[in-house]
Amino acid sequence: MPPPATGAPAVPAALDGLTPERLRRLDRPQLEALAAEIREFLVRSVARTGGHLGSNLGVVELTLALHRVFRSPQDRLVWDTGHQAYVHKLVTGRAAGFARLRQAGGLSGYPSRAESPHDLVENSHASTALSYAYGLAVAESLGHGAGRVVAVVGDGALTGGLAYEALNNIGAARLPVVVVVNDNGRSYAPTVSALSTAGRVADPRAPAGFFECLGFEYLGPVDGHDIEALEAGLLAAAARGGPVVLHVHTAKGRGYHFAEADQTKHLHDVGPFDPETGLAARRNGPTYTEVFSRAIVGLADQVPELVALTAAMEGPTGLSAFRERHPTRCFDVGIAEQHAVTAAAGMAMAGLRPVVAIYSTFLNRAWDQLYYDVGLHRLPVVFCLDRAGITGDDGPSHHGVADLALLTKVPGMTVLAPSSAEELCTMLRWACTESAGPVALRWPKTEARWAGPPGQGLAARLVSSGREVCLIGVGKLLAACEEAAGLLAADGVAATVWDPRAVQPLDPRMLDDAAGHRLVLVAEDGVEAGGVGSLVASALLGRDGQRPDRVLCAGVPVAYVPHGRPADILAHLELDGPGIARRVRRQLVGRRGRLAVDRAG
Repeated sequence: MPPPATGAPAVPAALDGLTPERLRRLDRPQLEALAAEIREFLVRSVARTGGHLGSNLGVVELTLALHRVFRSPQDRLVWDTGHQAYVHKLVTGRAAGFARLRQAGGLSGYPSRAESPHDLVENSHASTALSYAYGLAVAESLGHGAGRVVAVVGDGALTGGLAYEALNNIGAARLPVVVVVNDNGRSYAPTVSALSTAGRVADPRAPAGFFECLGFEYLGPVDGHDIEALEAGLLAAAARGGPVVLHVHTAKGRGYHFAEADQTKHLHDVGPFDPETGLAARRNGPTYTEVFSRAIVGLADQVPELVALTAAMEGPTGLSAFRERHPTRCFDVGIAEQHAVTAAAGMAMAGLRPVVAIYSTFLNRAWDQLYYDVGLHRLPVVFCLDRAGITGDDGPSHHGVADLALLTKVPGMTVLAPSSAEELCTMLRWACTESAGPVALRWPKTEARWAGPPGQGLAARLVSSGREVCLIGVGKLLAACEEAAGLLAADGVAATVWDPRAVQPLDPRMLDDAAGHRLVLVAEDGVEAGGVGSLVASALLGRDGQRPDRVLCAGVPVAYVPHGRPADILAHLELDGPGIARRVRRQLVGRRGRLAVDRAG
């Protein structure tokens, strides 16, 4: 069991055991007081644990109105994006769980089917709700299920192509889906959407024509912070017999001064911070994202062909400074990863050097475009993958563990895994100035490690030499392998440590050296099956027919890894220094019966 939370804010009486039924009995003054208490509780809770704040502060009244008009879970509420569902969790009786929000064994930062029957879809990747809603409505038309289907679409989810595909089908089929467009003018940053711009700046009803052409009745726009107006709009939408859109205007960060004043992201997502000042907890040094941000600005000053693309994540991926310095060379395409990758392919065809800055997990959504539109054409597109590996508190949908296994299967793709800030800068320069084909670089969501002079080109780097065991540490896990080597040395086991730097292609010099050891362990924070370890094993087997058990693949299992602190997850998976040392000891004992002591390190 996880330890009890300490320092968590007390749950106000109004939120303790709050249910939709109780909510429906409140009068207007009580609802307004409840909205204020919810905002205060959210600020105090998220300040302690970190999480998505601004998006939830903006949907307080909307969520209250939704649960007063519709009868969840019989009426199916699908949240898109899922990070705007904190208030929904409070309304459905989970206030006490916020003491362990996004902590191991605690409340998820997204809807979770394991937590509540009110959570239908664990949709923490955007632009999916309308497709779910279409499927649910079709099932209902065939006699499976009862009640209304309501898709709450916000925080830029209508910038993703999947959403428009679903709108087309819902409207054409005349399905009775209620689409609530939570229009706060933003995703993470300002929304890339003519619909939002037109509806806020010029004619407020300008989006009506678009939805009506697709077969929807359009209602609104409605003030998203006026509960009475929201309830009237939702009741009107619920009374319709076909597809209907209720357009709602909200303000991200509503009710918390520091969120309202943050023009960059309205405190969209935050780590722990001081609620009295809005200031984040201090860090010891820059993150890899910040190192990348400085490096790409410097490169762009020297390489006029360099351009950068992002899918609604300009700030989180480190491109804000690039946009400030080179505004005409930075492109935010909205939550449209597939479009971003193929657009980059077109830019590369015309002689530009595009850099696609994207979270590792979100690149999964553009696999077809990466494999065929970029890979098949051998185009020099550079993919910079932030939040690679085990990311921690955002849970299964945000761990970036598939990239190594996927990218190393793209013919002609060079895959680089920097183990330090210096390596990131060196590799980025090589990718943007020397590579003739597609390149991917991946780095973790951590403070950057500084480790001295980097390697050169695609050559692996020998860190230390030992005669018995060879440890190959991919990217972040190089440090764990170095620690493991020290622990093994205490047992009299001498270990060589390699930083592969390029995991595709693998350096023949590193493979030659590894072949001279009786045990090779490859540590990676990506899925073990089909990962770098399997590439090393295959390469060594092809060289001299070595037994497969000479290569120990140490990676992430093929499983949905729950949320928790990254260090704790890696330790549980035996991918930290002591864990890697234990793996080696067990293997040596099993094969030789020689090492009797298996200390915890």
